[in-house]
Amino acid sequence: MSVLNVIEAQLESLAPADRQIGRFILEHPDEVLRLSSARLAEETGRSQSSVVKFAQKFGFAGYQEMKLAVSKARAREWRPPGALHSTIELGDSPSTVAQKMLSSKMHAMQQTVAANDEREIARALDLIDTAGRIHVAGVGASSLVARDFCLKLQKLGRYALHDADSHVQMANVSASKSGDVLFALSHSGTSIETVRIAELARKRGAAVVSITGPQQNPVARGAGIALYTIADEERVRSSAITARDAQLMLTDFLFILLLQRQKDAGDYIADSGEAVTALKLGGEK
Repeated sequence: MSVLNVIEAQLESLAPADRQIGRFILEHPDEVLRLSSARLAEETGRSQSSVVKFAQKFGFAGYQEMKLAVSKARAREWRPPGALHSTIELGDSPSTVAQKMLSSKMHAMQQTVAANDEREIARALDLIDTAGRIHVAGVGASSLVARDFCLKLQKLGRYALHDADSHVQMANVSASKSGDVLFALSHSGTSIETVRIAELARKRGAAVVSITGPQQNPVARGAGIALYTIADEERVRSSAITARDAQLMLTDFLFILLLQRQKDAGDYIADSGEAVTALKLGGEK
């Protein structure tokens, strides 16, 4: 996850002095790249030592190392040329709404890929490869993504389980054991059903992989592997549009990587396609 995402996720939990430094970095990341620690201290009304300690609190040796991380984070951000990325207003024309939505969706997907460490992705794939059963949990819009991910895993011959009813999800997980894995999807990380399902999976000995937003949340805290989705819902005035796209991006990313590492994946996909075709032809009169 980029340093900007980490600062944003922890901003409200910081002490007032650190919060002021963090907010300035988030609001003026490009300007920060041109500022020394002394100049940033002046801009925020804090001491130079406070700026250095701020960097160290986020795991950096000093201010210069944090600046390098900010620079890398900015370099990884990308938007299509000429696209807009701002709040959709009531008076926007359909073409403007389309541009803003496209920019928001692409921004969410790009940031989601950038937010996840390749080593954590690899660990999640390793769990899938060795899992006896793969449970996929999610409610609301996350349930739609969970179902899609479950179907893709099944196409690869994996023993994957999902149900739109959270009670059935809980029942399925209650039978899990060591060697099984649960993917828990919740952008907020606070959906009570998903929290409870993840807790039960851990009690039964299953590994838990969370897919949540970057903020501190109970689903991610209890997971052995935490993957992240980045979505700015306020910009599109919806609780699910960009979060759903970010989740789909991440789960599709995992699916494609599984295709690459599974030697017989092509055979499974072909068999699945043939079965569906036979079903359709069998229904024709």
